[in-house]
Amino acid sequence: MILKKSRAEVAVMARAGKVVADLHEILREALRPGMSTADLDEIAEREVRGRGAMPSFKGYRGFPATLCTSVNAEIVHGIPSRRVVLREGDLVKIDAGAIVEGYHGDSAVTWVVGDETSVDPAVADLVERTRAGLWAGLLAARSGARLSDISAAVEARALPHSYGVVREYVGHGIGRALHEDPHVPNYGRPGRGPKLVPGLVLAVEPMFNLGGPETRTLDDDWTVVTADGSLSSHWEHTVAITEDGPWVLTARSDEPAWPLREPERVPRAATLDARGAR
Repeated sequence: MILKKSRAEVAVMARAGKVVADLHEILREALRPGMSTADLDEIAEREVRGRGAMPSFKGYRGFPATLCTSVNAEIVHGIPSRRVVLREGDLVKIDAGAIVEGYHGDSAVTWVVGDETSVDPAVADLVERTRAGLWAGLLAARSGARLSDISAAVEARALPHSYGVVREYVGHGIGRALHEDPHVPNYGRPGRGPKLVPGLVLAVEPMFNLGGPETRTLDDDWTVVTADGSLSSHWEHTVAITEDGPWVLTARSDEPAWPLREPERVPRAATLDARGAR
């Protein structure tokens, strides 16, 4: 069942989203070669709880940490560990959630550890184009559109580059539960599925692989990796459908939040054309 939120509920979710947005900025500043993913998790739990919020992920279906930290060929749901020490040029995907007054905010980023110029241009393009897919999907999240308009907008950023679009793990509704209906795939034809209406809140989260779309899960029963060992990128924002356009509840300080109207207001990544030209 798809649950619409009142304006008051969306306002609370915006507060949860602000906690997550601030957290990602703090982690970006802290990120450096030589630190472990457990170090990132410690920072995250301290910052989330210090803002009067609760971590969304810790204890969720038995997950043991505040963050999901997935490195290189890991796509999503990686468990922070002292044994995972980040190196220059690693791709680290940081997924974070926070609960404020019973409502969740959820957002994920992909960062290059250390000097961003140290990675192969193809890897840098993967990261930017996945982020572009996220913002294309967010721009499509407008009242009166169909759910698959988001999916098609995301996939259109991957197809020209033959990226593998992960299908087993998709976006979702969000509210009092971390995962609600509907599922929000990152692929599909436009004009299908439920109509988007004010009060619907979604987590849009493309995952693109340099290789194929196939995945497998490691023995920890959480960490999802690319089946072919290729690198992967993951971006996510929580967005509310409003009468005035999409409201990105987890937007960071360098990103537009509300209302999204014109492409020029979107981060540089989302303005990449189909060939990746800047």
